[in-house]
Amino acid sequence: MAAKDILEKYRDLKVTEVIRYNEDIYCDLTSMPKWDIPDKVILGVAVTGSFIGKDQNPNQPITTQEILKEVISCIEAGATWIHFHVRDEKGGNIGDVEEYKKIINPVREQYGDKVLIDGCPLFGKNFEEACAPVTEGLFEVGIVNPVCTFVGDNVRYLSPPAIQAQAEYFQALGKKVKVSVHDTASIDNINRFLIRPGILRKPYYFGIVSDLPGMFYMPNPRAMVEGLTLIVNRLKELDPECKISVCASGRASMYLATLAILMGLGVRVGTEDTIWRYPHRDEKIQSNLQSFQTAKALCDLLGREIASADEIRKEVGIK
Repeated sequence: MAAKDILEKYRDLKVTEVIRYNEDIYCDLTSMPKWDIPDKVILGVAVTGSFIGKDQNPNQPITTQEILKEVISCIEAGATWIHFHVRDEKGGNIGDVEEYKKIINPVREQYGDKVLIDGCPLFGKNFEEACAPVTEGLFEVGIVNPVCTFVGDNVRYLSPPAIQAQAEYFQALGKKVKVSVHDTASIDNINRFLIRPGILRKPYYFGIVSDLPGMFYMPNPRAMVEGLTLIVNRLKELDPECKISVCASGRASMYLATLAILMGLGVRVGTEDTIWRYPHRDEKIQSNLQSFQTAKALCDLLGREIASADEIRKEVGIK
Protein backbone atom coordinates (compact mmCIF):
# COMPACT_ATOMS: atom_id res chain seq x y z
CA MET A 1 0.00 0.00 0.00
CA ALA A 2 1.30 3.38 -0.96
CA ALA A 3 2.09 5.94 1.72
CA LYS A 4 -0.67 8.27 0.58
CA ASP A 5 -3.18 5.46 0.85
CA ILE A 6 -2.00 4.59 4.40
CA LEU A 7 -2.35 8.23 5.35
CA GLU A 8 -5.86 8.33 3.97
CA LYS A 9 -6.77 5.07 5.80
CA TYR A 10 -5.74 6.38 9.21
CA ARG A 11 -6.62 10.05 8.69
CA ASP A 12 -9.19 10.22 11.54
CA LEU A 13 -7.30 7.96 14.04
CA LYS A 14 -6.62 9.73 17.36
CA VAL A 15 -2.96 9.46 18.25
CA THR A 16 -3.29 10.76 21.82
CA GLU A 17 -6.08 10.90 24.37
CA VAL A 18 -6.48 13.87 26.67
CA ILE A 19 -7.39 12.93 30.26
CA ARG A 20 -9.15 15.65 32.16
CA TYR A 21 -9.79 15.75 35.92
CA ASN A 22 -13.47 15.42 36.73
CA GLU A 23 -14.10 16.89 40.15
CA ASP A 24 -17.29 14.82 40.50
CA ILE A 25 -15.36 11.53 40.43
CA TYR A 26 -13.40 10.41 43.53
CA CYS A 27 -11.43 7.35 44.61
CA ASP A 28 -13.91 5.37 46.66
CA LEU A 29 -11.79 4.20 49.62
CA THR A 30 -14.91 3.07 51.46
CA SER A 31 -15.11 0.11 49.08
CA MET A 32 -11.85 -1.37 50.43
CA PRO A 33 -12.54 -4.41 52.66
CA LYS A 34 -11.13 -4.75 56.15
CA TRP A 35 -8.27 -7.19 56.66
CA ASP A 36 -9.19 -10.48 58.25
CA ILE A 37 -6.83 -10.39 61.25
CA PRO A 38 -7.77 -10.70 64.92
CA ASP A 39 -8.12 -7.61 67.10
CA LYS A 40 -6.41 -9.40 69.98
CA VAL A 41 -2.77 -10.52 69.98
CA ILE A 42 -1.53 -13.49 71.97
CA LEU A 43 1.59 -11.99 73.55
CA GLY A 44 3.72 -14.20 75.76
CA VAL A 45 6.98 -13.54 77.61
CA ALA A 46 9.71 -16.20 77.76
CA VAL A 47 11.62 -14.94 80.77
CA THR A 48 14.54 -17.35 80.64
CA GLY A 49 15.40 -20.45 78.68
CA SER A 50 17.87 -23.29 78.68
CA PHE A 51 20.94 -22.05 76.80
CA ILE A 52 21.71 -18.35 77.38
CA GLY A 53 23.88 -17.45 80.37
CA LYS A 54 25.19 -14.24 81.89
CA ASP A 55 28.35 -14.61 79.84
CA GLN A 56 26.30 -13.73 76.75
CA ASN A 57 24.01 -11.21 78.43
CA PRO A 58 24.71 -10.01 81.98
CA ASN A 59 21.02 -9.14 82.27
CA GLN A 60 19.87 -12.76 81.81
CA PRO A 61 17.83 -13.91 84.85
CA ILE A 62 19.17 -17.21 86.18
CA THR A 63 18.30 -17.63 89.86
CA THR A 64 14.79 -18.29 91.13
CA GLN A 65 14.68 -14.82 92.69
CA GLU A 66 15.79 -13.14 89.46
CA ILE A 67 13.25 -15.06 87.40
CA LEU A 68 10.38 -14.32 89.79
CA LYS A 69 11.25 -10.62 89.82
CA GLU A 70 11.18 -10.50 86.01
CA VAL A 71 7.92 -12.45 85.88
CA ILE A 72 6.19 -10.11 88.32
CA SER A 73 7.41 -6.97 86.52
CA CYS A 74 5.98 -8.22 83.20
CA ILE A 75 2.64 -9.23 84.72
CA GLU A 76 2.31 -5.86 86.42
CA ALA A 77 2.89 -4.23 83.01
CA GLY A 78 0.06 -6.28 81.45
CA ALA A 79 1.57 -9.63 80.42
CA THR A 80 -0.94 -12.50 80.46
CA TRP A 81 1.22 -15.45 79.35
CA ILE A 82 4.50 -16.43 81.00
CA HIS A 83 7.08 -19.07 80.06
CA PHE A 84 10.36 -19.88 81.81
CA HIS A 85 12.87 -22.58 82.70
CA VAL A 86 14.59 -23.13 86.03
CA ARG A 87 18.33 -23.52 86.55
CA ASP A 88 20.64 -25.05 89.15
CA GLU A 89 23.28 -23.13 91.14
CA LYS A 90 25.68 -23.35 88.19
CA GLY A 91 23.10 -22.10 85.70
CA GLY A 92 22.42 -25.54 84.22
CA ASN A 93 18.99 -26.74 83.17
CA ILE A 94 16.84 -28.69 85.60
CA GLY A 95 13.20 -29.72 85.70
CA ASP A 96 12.91 -29.60 89.49
CA VAL A 97 9.27 -29.24 90.49
CA GLU A 98 10.12 -27.56 93.78
CA GLU A 99 12.13 -24.86 91.98
CA TYR A 100 9.22 -24.24 89.63
CA LYS A 101 6.87 -23.93 92.61
CA LYS A 102 9.06 -21.19 94.11
CA ILE A 103 8.08 -19.06 91.12
CA ILE A 104 4.65 -20.35 90.14
CA ASN A 105 3.05 -20.52 93.61
CA PRO A 106 3.62 -16.80 94.38
CA VAL A 107 2.28 -15.90 90.91
CA ARG A 108 -0.85 -17.99 91.41
CA GLU A 109 -1.39 -16.60 94.91
CA GLN A 110 -1.18 -13.03 93.66
CA TYR A 111 -2.77 -13.25 90.20
CA GLY A 112 -4.80 -16.48 90.17
CA ASP A 113 -5.86 -17.56 86.68
CA LYS A 114 -5.30 -14.12 85.14
CA VAL A 115 -1.92 -15.43 83.98
CA LEU A 116 -1.31 -18.46 81.79
CA ILE A 117 1.90 -20.44 82.41
CA ASP A 118 3.53 -22.95 80.10
CA GLY A 119 6.84 -24.78 80.00
CA CYS A 120 9.16 -27.30 78.34
CA PRO A 121 9.09 -30.65 80.18
CA LEU A 122 12.48 -31.81 78.89
CA PHE A 123 14.77 -32.37 81.83
CA GLY A 124 14.93 -35.53 83.90
CA LYS A 125 16.38 -39.03 84.04
CA ASN A 126 13.25 -40.57 82.53
CA PHE A 127 9.82 -39.75 81.14
CA GLU A 128 8.21 -39.44 84.56
CA GLU A 129 10.79 -36.96 85.84
CA ALA A 130 10.76 -34.87 82.67
CA CYS A 131 6.97 -34.59 82.73
CA ALA A 132 6.71 -33.89 86.47
CA PRO A 133 5.88 -30.14 86.12
CA VAL A 134 2.90 -31.04 83.93
CA THR A 135 1.88 -33.94 86.16
CA GLU A 136 1.90 -31.56 89.14
CA GLY A 137 -0.39 -29.18 87.29
CA LEU A 138 2.15 -26.35 87.16
CA PHE A 139 1.81 -25.84 83.39
CA GLU A 140 -1.42 -25.36 81.48
CA VAL A 141 0.47 -25.95 78.25
CA GLY A 142 3.18 -28.55 77.69
CA ILE A 143 5.62 -27.84 74.86
CA VAL A 144 6.63 -30.77 72.66
CA ASN A 145 9.79 -30.49 70.54
CA PRO A 146 9.85 -32.66 67.37
CA VAL A 147 13.14 -31.06 66.38
CA CYS A 148 16.85 -31.76 66.14
CA THR A 149 18.83 -28.83 67.55
CA PHE A 150 22.53 -28.01 67.63
CA VAL A 151 23.25 -26.26 70.95
CA GLY A 152 26.94 -25.38 71.09
CA ASP A 153 28.85 -28.62 70.64
CA ASN A 154 25.80 -30.67 71.60
CA VAL A 155 22.99 -32.08 69.52
CA ARG A 156 19.63 -32.37 71.26
CA TYR A 157 16.63 -34.26 69.97
CA LEU A 158 13.63 -36.19 71.23
CA SER A 159 12.94 -39.57 69.70
CA PRO A 160 9.64 -40.08 67.88
CA PRO A 161 8.32 -42.36 70.67
CA ALA A 162 9.16 -39.68 73.27
CA ILE A 163 7.42 -36.97 71.23
CA GLN A 164 4.33 -39.12 70.85
CA ALA A 165 4.32 -40.12 74.52
CA GLN A 166 4.50 -36.51 75.71
CA ALA A 167 1.69 -35.35 73.43
CA GLU A 168 -0.51 -38.29 74.42
CA TYR A 169 0.18 -37.85 78.14
CA PHE A 170 -0.31 -34.07 78.28
CA GLN A 171 -3.63 -34.32 76.48
CA ALA A 172 -4.77 -37.14 78.80
CA LEU A 173 -4.14 -34.75 81.70
CA GLY A 174 -6.35 -32.16 80.01
CA LYS A 175 -3.40 -29.93 79.11
CA LYS A 176 -2.79 -28.20 75.80
CA VAL A 177 0.08 -29.28 73.58
CA LYS A 178 2.12 -26.57 71.89
CA VAL A 179 4.42 -28.02 69.24
CA SER A 180 7.73 -26.29 68.49
CA VAL A 181 8.69 -25.55 64.88
CA HIS A 182 12.30 -24.68 64.06
CA ASP A 183 12.25 -25.23 60.30
CA THR A 184 10.30 -27.12 57.64
CA ALA A 185 11.83 -30.42 58.82
CA SER A 186 9.94 -29.88 62.09
CA ILE A 187 6.70 -29.65 60.12
CA ASP A 188 7.35 -32.98 58.43
CA ASN A 189 8.06 -34.54 61.84
CA ILE A 190 4.81 -33.10 63.24
CA ASN A 191 2.85 -34.61 60.38
CA ARG A 192 4.57 -38.02 60.51
CA PHE A 193 4.75 -38.50 64.26
CA LEU A 194 1.75 -36.61 65.65
CA ILE A 195 -0.94 -35.80 63.09
CA ARG A 196 -1.06 -38.82 60.79
CA PRO A 197 -1.06 -41.28 63.74
CA GLY A 198 -4.03 -39.33 65.18
CA ILE A 199 -2.28 -38.35 68.42
CA LEU A 200 -2.40 -34.54 68.24
CA ARG A 201 -5.85 -33.05 68.87
CA LYS A 202 -7.29 -29.93 67.27
CA PRO A 203 -7.02 -27.04 67.41
CA TYR A 204 -3.36 -27.55 66.57
CA TYR A 205 -1.11 -25.00 68.24
CA PHE A 206 2.39 -24.32 66.91
CA GLY A 207 5.23 -22.18 68.24
CA ILE A 208 7.77 -21.03 65.65
CA VAL A 209 11.36 -20.59 66.90
CA SER A 210 13.46 -19.89 63.83
CA ASP A 211 16.28 -17.36 63.87
CA LEU A 212 18.80 -19.20 66.06
CA PRO A 213 22.04 -21.04 65.18
CA GLY A 214 21.18 -24.38 63.61
CA MET A 215 17.60 -23.37 62.85
CA PHE A 216 15.94 -21.49 59.99
CA TYR A 217 18.55 -19.15 58.49
CA MET A 218 17.53 -15.47 58.59
CA PRO A 219 20.56 -13.27 57.82
CA ASN A 220 18.62 -10.29 56.41
CA PRO A 221 15.10 -8.80 56.24
CA ARG A 222 14.22 -10.51 52.96
CA ALA A 223 15.19 -13.90 54.39
CA MET A 224 13.09 -13.16 57.47
CA VAL A 225 9.97 -12.35 55.43
CA GLU A 226 10.44 -15.28 53.07
CA GLY A 227 11.33 -17.68 55.87
CA LEU A 228 8.44 -16.89 58.19
CA THR A 229 5.97 -16.84 55.30
CA LEU A 230 7.24 -20.22 54.11
CA ILE A 231 6.88 -21.84 57.54
CA VAL A 232 3.43 -20.35 58.16
CA ASN A 233 2.19 -21.46 54.74
CA ARG A 234 3.39 -25.03 55.32
CA LEU A 235 1.70 -25.13 58.74
CA LYS A 236 -1.54 -23.78 57.28
CA GLU A 237 -1.42 -26.63 54.76
CA LEU A 238 -1.46 -29.07 57.68
CA ASP A 239 -4.56 -27.30 58.97
CA PRO A 240 -5.89 -23.90 57.81
CA GLU A 241 -7.40 -23.31 61.27
CA CYS A 242 -4.22 -23.98 63.26
CA LYS A 243 -3.01 -21.42 65.81
CA ILE A 244 0.53 -20.04 65.52
CA SER A 245 2.81 -18.00 67.77
CA VAL A 246 6.22 -16.69 66.73
CA CYS A 247 9.18 -16.25 69.07
CA ALA A 248 11.21 -13.06 68.82
CA SER A 249 14.39 -15.12 68.50
CA GLY A 250 17.98 -14.54 67.45
CA ARG A 251 19.18 -11.42 65.66
CA ALA A 252 15.79 -10.88 64.02
CA SER A 253 14.29 -10.42 67.50
CA MET A 254 11.72 -7.62 67.59
CA TYR A 255 11.67 -7.33 63.78
CA LEU A 256 10.40 -10.90 63.67
CA ALA A 257 7.81 -10.07 66.32
CA THR A 258 6.66 -7.06 64.29
CA LEU A 259 6.22 -9.19 61.18
CA ALA A 260 4.26 -11.78 63.17
CA ILE A 261 1.90 -9.13 64.54
CA LEU A 262 1.38 -7.77 61.01
CA MET A 263 0.52 -11.30 59.83
CA GLY A 264 -2.09 -11.74 62.56
CA LEU A 265 -0.04 -14.31 64.51
CA GLY A 266 0.74 -14.64 68.19
CA VAL A 267 4.09 -13.45 69.55
CA ARG A 268 6.49 -14.50 72.31
CA VAL A 269 9.24 -12.10 73.40
CA GLY A 270 11.85 -12.21 76.13
CA THR A 271 15.37 -13.28 77.00
CA GLU A 272 14.94 -17.00 76.44
CA ASP A 273 15.56 -16.86 72.70
CA THR A 274 17.71 -13.78 72.11
CA ILE A 275 20.14 -11.36 73.68
CA TRP A 276 19.67 -8.69 70.99
CA ARG A 277 17.25 -5.76 70.82
CA TYR A 278 17.83 -5.11 67.12
CA PRO A 279 19.27 -7.17 64.24
CA HIS A 280 21.59 -4.39 63.05
CA ARG A 281 23.05 -3.28 66.38
CA ASP A 282 24.92 -4.88 69.29
CA GLU A 283 22.61 -3.42 71.93
CA LYS A 284 21.51 -6.14 74.36
CA ILE A 285 18.16 -6.57 76.07
CA GLN A 286 18.13 -4.94 79.49
CA SER A 287 15.17 -6.87 80.89
CA ASN A 288 12.12 -8.91 79.95
CA LEU A 289 10.01 -5.92 80.93
CA GLN A 290 11.78 -3.90 78.24
CA SER A 291 10.99 -6.59 75.65
CA PHE A 292 7.35 -6.84 76.73
CA GLN A 293 6.83 -3.07 76.70
CA THR A 294 8.33 -2.83 73.22
CA ALA A 295 6.01 -5.53 71.91
CA LYS A 296 3.03 -3.96 73.66
CA ALA A 297 3.86 -0.61 72.06
CA LEU A 298 3.97 -2.31 68.65
CA CYS A 299 0.52 -3.76 69.26
CA ASP A 300 -0.80 -0.34 70.28
CA LEU A 301 0.70 1.36 67.22
CA LEU A 302 -0.83 -1.27 64.93
CA GLY A 303 -4.28 -0.99 66.50
CA ARG A 304 -4.16 -4.33 68.30
CA GLU A 305 -4.81 -5.33 71.90
CA ILE A 306 -3.18 -7.96 74.12
CA ALA A 307 -5.44 -10.93 74.72
CA SER A 308 -6.34 -11.81 78.29
CA ALA A 309 -5.44 -15.22 79.72
CA ASP A 310 -9.03 -16.42 79.32
CA GLU A 311 -9.16 -15.15 75.72
CA ILE A 312 -5.95 -17.04 74.99
CA ARG A 313 -7.36 -20.21 76.55
CA LYS A 314 -10.46 -19.96 74.36
CA GLU A 315 -8.43 -19.19 71.23
CA VAL A 316 -6.00 -22.12 71.45
CA GLY A 317 -8.33 -24.64 73.07
CA ILE A 318 -7.10 -24.75 76.68
CA LYS A 319 -9.63 -26.18 79.09
